[in-house]
Amino acid sequence: MDDQIGSADARLKRLIDGFKVSAAIYVFVATGVADLLAAGEATSDQLARKASLHPLSLYRLLRALAAAGVVEELDRKRFRLSPVGELLRSNAPGSLAGWAEFMGSPTTWQNWGHLAGSVRTGKTAYQLLHGTDAWTYRLSHPAEGALFDRAMVSSTGAALERILQSYDFSRFRTVVDVGGGRGAFLGALLARHASMTGVLFDLPKVVARADEVLRGFGVHERCRTESGSFFEVVPANGDAYVLKSVLHDWYDADALRILAVCRRCMPSGATLIVVERVLAPPNEGLESKLSDLNMLVNPGGIERTVEGFGALLVQAGFHLERHIPTTGPQDVLEAVPIQRDT
Repeated sequence: MDDQIGSADARLKRLIDGFKVSAAIYVFVATGVADLLAAGEATSDQLARKASLHPLSLYRLLRALAAAGVVEELDRKRFRLSPVGELLRSNAPGSLAGWAEFMGSPTTWQNWGHLAGSVRTGKTAYQLLHGTDAWTYRLSHPAEGALFDRAMVSSTGAALERILQSYDFSRFRTVVDVGGGRGAFLGALLARHASMTGVLFDLPKVVARADEVLRGFGVHERCRTESGSFFEVVPANGDAYVLKSVLHDWYDADALRILAVCRRCMPSGATLIVVERVLAPPNEGLESKLSDLNMLVNPGGIERTVEGFGALLVQAGFHLERHIPTTGPQDVLEAVPIQRDT
């Protein structure tokens, strides 16, 4: 019994103190030390000089991150990146540096500090603090918008390969990525399928920054961009329509509006592909349920179960054909339009 009490106590303490690791990772990335270590092992004093940091304080940060498994501490205060830490390099394949910067940023921390207010009222921290929604706030604060964009590219890159390995897109000729941001997902998809063409659709200010991403994948000649609001219209003539990390940003009424526009604009034989986190059964799936709290605090959306997605799709005129789990945080849900009687 004493061992069980001790174990529960230790586990609870780790959960309570988890924010400290997040803060340390943020500083590691934001100060550029993660990228400095990409060149190879170095002492904390060498890194402090290059990054203009306080030497002893940086050593204390790095030894804590070594205990967390982000770096490895060697003799004479030398450090090197661990396999986990490699993913915090800004140019690493599957890098999570952008996500770490976003989640550790002052705005995100301030928002999470108002979780209690969101639980009491159902309002996001943006509504409580600024009287507006996350999207409007970021439009009027370009630096915050750029930070968010980098985070989305970062989180997409980390999960891309798992999604593309789990679902066969090869039968599609033209894929329309609705709310596709700067094109990280669509770019990777087109790079994998040389005969496929794509349409990237998002708000004007978003797709205006897509060219660099699409050129980086070498697919800009096979992908055109269109701008607009998915609450009003989406491009026609695709045979696959992707909604990746879109529906969870919205509660059911607005999610239904987006799906209804897709149903109206897409050809009857097209396929709708929803890529989202799927909530696990009770007592499981901490990551997806923390993401759900993040939706409560930040954009004001909600994560859903498979059954929840199925019900939403039916209301919008779709039938959920398949749910394809992946080895990553997001699953694939394939749906087709329900044929209307004529």
